[in-house]
Amino acid sequence: MNAAATSGTFREARAAWPAIAFLFVFFALPVGALMLRSVTDPQWGLQNFSDLLATGTYARVLFNTFLVAAVVTLMSLLIGYPLAWLLVMLPARWQQVLLAILLMSMWTSLLARTYAWLVLLQKTGVINRILLSVGVIDAPLPLVNNLTGVVIGMTYIMLPFVVLPLRATLATLDPALMHAGAVCGASPWRLFRSVLLPLSLPGIGAAGLMVFVMSLGYYVTPALLGGTGNMMLAELIAQTVQSFLNWGLGAAAALVLLCATLALYALHMRYLDEDA
Repeated sequence: MNAAATSGTFREARAAWPAIAFLFVFFALPVGALMLRSVTDPQWGLQNFSDLLATGTYARVLFNTFLVAAVVTLMSLLIGYPLAWLLVMLPARWQQVLLAILLMSMWTSLLARTYAWLVLLQKTGVINRILLSVGVIDAPLPLVNNLTGVVIGMTYIMLPFVVLPLRATLATLDPALMHAGAVCGASPWRLFRSVLLPLSLPGIGAAGLMVFVMSLGYYVTPALLGGTGNMMLAELIAQTVQSFLNWGLGAAAALVLLCATLALYALHMRYLDEDA
């Protein structure tokens, strides 16, 4: 029996070798080269990380990146959670209609969606014209070339990545739990706070982690809606490498993003993953 178990383990290990080799060639080696370049270009040391964290301009870019990622994640969760709950509670036919609309927005070109928001948010755009016509504002609001436009555009783009995981989580919950709480006299807010929210935390954690990590490395939407005065880290990496050929600083910035992503994933596994 021990021989059979050993043979089975050996076969499983042998079957995993192609995947291990793939990860080594296409992930471990590039990351290792990135780490090496961040400390060797232009010379050995941590000068690139020192410049990235100590220089005011680069520090502001880091702050903008994490601020926008946090705000976009929060806004996406606040808007996406009710939408996910609506998708679960509606009749099947309406669920299919809303899900089709959601998927169509994902299938539309990212560049086209970003340019659409650029048109909508400019001073002569539809949003400002509507607000002016109903008397909400007296002058057009500056909604582009700043972090406000970036947050609006990225929140719209990230919504499907919140709604779909949350819908999958909420669909697995037993409706009898909510009915039992209501029968016992709990208010809707108490039901949400004590029953629905704790049970949906794994979905919230997965969706929030996905959106935050994707937002950290986003390039197109911040570049078009944010302008040069509100640069994020992905734009800084592209400019540093393409315009200034400073591969060491670009590698250091990319490594900061990678470390932030791994730290967030570790926190998720530690506190929110049921299997951890």
